[in-house]
Amino acid sequence: MNKGFLYLVSLVAVAFMALPAAAQNESLVTLSANAYVTASPDESGAYIDENRCAIRNWNDAENVISFYFRTEKSGKMTVALNAKGHSQIEVSLLGKKKKIKLDSDELTRVEVGTFKVKAPGYVKMDVRGVKINSGDSFGNVAAAYVGGDVAPVVCVGPEFSTHFGRRGPSVHLGYALPKENVEWFYNEVVVPEEGDIPSSYYMSCGFGQGYFGMQNNTPYKRRVLFSVWSPYETDNASEIPDSLRVVLLKKGEGVTVQDFGNEGSGGQSFMHYDWKAGERCRFLMGIRPDGNGNTVYTAYFFDNEKGKWRLVASFRRPRISTWYTNAHSFLENFNPVMGYINRKACYGNQWARTVDGRWLPVTKARFTCDTTGHERQRLDYSGGVEGDAFFLTMGGFFDDYLNSGTWFERAGNVTEAPDIDFSTLE
Repeated sequence: MNKGFLYLVSLVAVAFMALPAAAQNESLVTLSANAYVTASPDESGAYIDENRCAIRNWNDAENVISFYFRTEKSGKMTVALNAKGHSQIEVSLLGKKKKIKLDSDELTRVEVGTFKVKAPGYVKMDVRGVKINSGDSFGNVAAAYVGGDVAPVVCVGPEFSTHFGRRGPSVHLGYALPKENVEWFYNEVVVPEEGDIPSSYYMSCGFGQGYFGMQNNTPYKRRVLFSVWSPYETDNASEIPDSLRVVLLKKGEGVTVQDFGNEGSGGQSFMHYDWKAGERCRFLMGIRPDGNGNTVYTAYFFDNEKGKWRLVASFRRPRISTWYTNAHSFLENFNPVMGYINRKACYGNQWARTVDGRWLPVTKARFTCDTTGHERQRLDYSGGVEGDAFFLTMGGFFDDYLNSGTWFERAGNVTEAPDIDFSTLE
């Protein structure tokens, strides 16, 4: 295991050990896993040090640190902080504001008050600095203790991954492919304006050995990403033997190809493309055995500006002979700092092309979530059918969630197959 990773794990463990245990009828809502800086005057303002369970650079009254947790019951709720500092702060939740005085060099329990929870759902608790009495910051709020009638509450616990808990639950659609052997899978993605958030991956054409979709990487950079895993199990691409490497066969103009790791390893390709929120983005993914014990994976993306299909890349993966399997889409946030913002994507007009050249509509999909949702660390995830398309949504701490494993069926176009002239594809 990576030594740097072990060091980070030890830091987090030490940080949590410094927190006094919650009382028997209380839940511990830690800063590291359940809070975000939701308002800051600039990028150099306050930030949360996840490894030390601390707020850094907290000296501006415009900074807002927001804790999130979910109550499963209504009734009286008690709240206390585990905090230190020499300052006055303000705590806001459920329509009430409380001024709190901090006067300690060590983390100390500080009572906030009792609140009335009218209905189950997520609670947002905002913490602001009001006045620094001594020192150069408002101090630190390492955790909140939530008790009363509503305890225990749903939150990311100390035993769970802080990184994945802060990212929020990933959500997926698993498509029911025809029984015939499928060579090509076609899918369309529309990201609504309100769901177009940096650090998002709107994955369109997943398969048993990789994935193909588009990302909003920053407010100014977007790209189309296609990756294939190596059959050699490692998170370090440099460890893969040459005989088990994913080999590039061809790539499109302006496409970057590289190895990837840290989530398995393999071959990765991407191209920068300024896709737009609200527009239909079209994906075509092909998988075919080469007859020599390998399989070729080829991805195309439709350029709406140029009105034509563009080759992303074609890879050969060794030691597998397969047609298209495990067709799926997913939506995820890959930046823990932005895990409090809601994301959404619509997936429609799915088609599968069999090996004998017939297009068949794909109209059924199964909704699932990842471990963050399955272990009830966060319940802000959902999906369904909207109009004639499936949709996925996650993050943002909304109240109504959907049970993983739910099946959906879309209506929409099931008679007009994609008009693609394969002889013209690069």
